[in-house]
Amino acid sequence: MESGRHLYGGPRQVLLLLRGLRDKGVENVLVCPAGSAIAAARPAAELREIAMGGDVDLPLIMRLRNEIRDSGADLVHLHSRRGADWLGGLAALRLGVPVVLSRRVDNRETRILAAAKYALVDRVIAISRGIYDVLLRAGVSPAKLRCVRSAVPPPADYPGDRPWLESEFGIPQDAPAIAVVAQLIARKGHRFLLDALPEIVRRHPHARVILFGTGSAETAIRNQVSEQGLSRVVQLAGFRDDLPRVLPCLDLVVHPALKEGLGVALLQAASAGLPLVASRAGGIPETMIDGQTGLLVPPGDASAIASAVNRLLDDPAGAAAMGKAGAAYVAQEFSVEQMVDGNLDVYRTI
Repeated sequence: MESGRHLYGGPRQVLLLLRGLRDKGVENVLVCPAGSAIAAARPAAELREIAMGGDVDLPLIMRLRNEIRDSGADLVHLHSRRGADWLGGLAALRLGVPVVLSRRVDNRETRILAAAKYALVDRVIAISRGIYDVLLRAGVSPAKLRCVRSAVPPPADYPGDRPWLESEFGIPQDAPAIAVVAQLIARKGHRFLLDALPEIVRRHPHARVILFGTGSAETAIRNQVSEQGLSRVVQLAGFRDDLPRVLPCLDLVVHPALKEGLGVALLQAASAGLPLVASRAGGIPETMIDGQTGLLVPPGDASAIASAVNRLLDDPAGAAAMGKAGAAYVAQEFSVEQMVDGNLDVYRTI
């Protein structure tokens, strides 16, 4: 079950998992919201689209129970927090079907809440060691926990077409191009990069920043861009489905998040050969080797972001070497095959 309506990082992982499981002979039924992006993406599974209203949609319990019973499922895997964790667990209760829950966020939970929620499932899969540790501190038994990290497929075979990027986004020729690939929500920390930009632009006056994504903080971000006089430097590009073409044309990716389960966008950027500047938050440190594939900075520290970005822009050859090392690291540590096998191993234990 995946309850997300948009094709962000979590649903994309579900698509990768379903394809991998199909290739290994595992039949799947995907239950998702009617009209959702994952349904339109032609998942490698029998598709069941139903109404889903989130955490307070109590009738969803019975709708899910009917789907579990009708499908004849041997196991239920809950993928999304929004209505999927506790409502999905209640739906499977007393049906005799084991339940696995993937946890993708590093938000802290009280011991009381964790005890109630995770009592409903047989295993909890944390997509990073950072999330695994959060769950341990919340009192979840190590016997119930597994860590199976998210994955990225090999990068698409797109050359770095810099003239196309400059034309597409109105970037001056040879100007440093920096991107943030994340939902426009407060915890992704866009405001800290914007605070860092005056120092970056003083040193690299032609630098440009592209923010990819949509979200509830868009108005606040636009206001900050305007108030700080950064309209010439920053553009909000919205959601793009051609990032595999965009990424190889950039100079670096910044991810200034305050919280992050892992950071699949960082893995995608590293896989495309880009050096990274990112916060030392949640599972982000697992996506890179500080000083070798990118630079880690304290969360919420605009000065540190500026220093790290300037360091990479000052040394193009060193930045390129970091990008090459990052691509090799991601290919070794975050393959789709490893992710699929890890999930399948959890299924087999129960």
